[in-house]
Amino acid sequence: MNVTVADLPLGGLVGIGILGLVQVSLQVLALLTAFQTPEERLAGGKRWIWILIVVFGQLLGAILFLAVARRPAPDEDPLRREDTASSVDARARRAADVLYGDSSDKKA
Repeated sequence: MNVTVADLPLGGLVGIGILGLVQVSLQVLALLTAFQTPEERLAGGKRWIWILIVVFGQLLGAILFLAVARRPAPDEDPLRREDTASSVDARARRAADVLYGDSSDKKA
């Protein structure tokens, strides 16, 4: 008994179409993210491995990449620099510089 695509019910065809659209969308998103993410933030540190997983793993590869492969970017607080003095006045000046720009560049 040969079953063709034309023999499938309409609901099955719509389901296959939606699943295909989801797969292609997730793969494109995963590949774009893989190319834009710095290698030091990728688990394993190798971009080409993740690209192969996304391309050949199809839907599961894209989901795996988006769920597991990326490490969060480190938070850098400009007010918490170790190289400056820790007095209240120096911290207040640094806070004002961060909020309003560097005060040493402005002319009185």
